[in-house]
Amino acid sequence: MFYHISLEHEILLHPRYFGPQLLDIVKQKLYTEVEGTCTGKYGFVIAVTAIDSIGAGLIQPGQGFVVYPVKYKAIVFRPFKGEVLDAIVTQVNKSIPADMEFCPNVNPPCYKSKQEDNVIQEEDVIRLKIVGTRVDATGIFAIGTLMDDYLGLVTQ
Repeated sequence: MFYHISLEHEILLHPRYFGPQLLDIVKQKLYTEVEGTCTGKYGFVIAVTAIDSIGAGLIQPGQGFVVYPVKYKAIVFRPFKGEVLDAIVTQVNKSIPADMEFCPNVNPPCYKSKQEDNVIQEEDVIRLKIVGTRVDATGIFAIGTLMDDYLGLVTQ
């Protein structure tokens, strides 16, 4: 599920960036450090939508670097158990749905239904239901199923 939330981040800046473009550099560094990352608590940061405030910098003793606290709003994505999502198949392995068979000899490997009218292979779009998630410090891992009504290969 997608959320629009307020977050905080600290930007560590080298003294060579001090000058008239300081605030622009802090903003750009926030975008590059935060977008595309994952926090276990909030999920994947998709995009920074607004920067609410850039606090006063604190000089790090003995280094000369400055830390700027930044408050911003971002769109984040966090999957939940029971959520139905569309996804792109990136890898086909031997976890076989009951009504399909794994074909390892075909290039690329794929699943085929018994009647061979449905084939799921890499780069196909599927609809799945998340049955479990695991969160750690740097990522969120989910297991999904295709075994429910209206799930499986999405026809295009």
